[in-house]
Amino acid sequence: MKPKRPRITPQINNPLHGVTLADILEYLVENLGWEEMGNHIKINCFHSNPSIKSSLRFLRRTEWARKKVEQLYLQSID
Repeated sequence: MKPKRPRITPQINNPLHGVTLADILEYLVENLGWEEMGNHIKINCFHSNPSIKSSLRFLRRTEWARKKVEQLYLQSID
């Protein structure tokens, strides 16, 4: 017998549910590019040798910057 997987209920009030920070960053880079992201959010990891890896490291440690990136993502998918 296979164990039953827990039932995941969608979170209607949370548009970021199930979307990883890496997914958000890759989407923004693909659709806006590093330069445009740096114009919206003034953080060094978008201006100086930008990469997904270094940006993820910074955003995971810096809550205010992560919230700004999440907000930019939400604005760009509307």
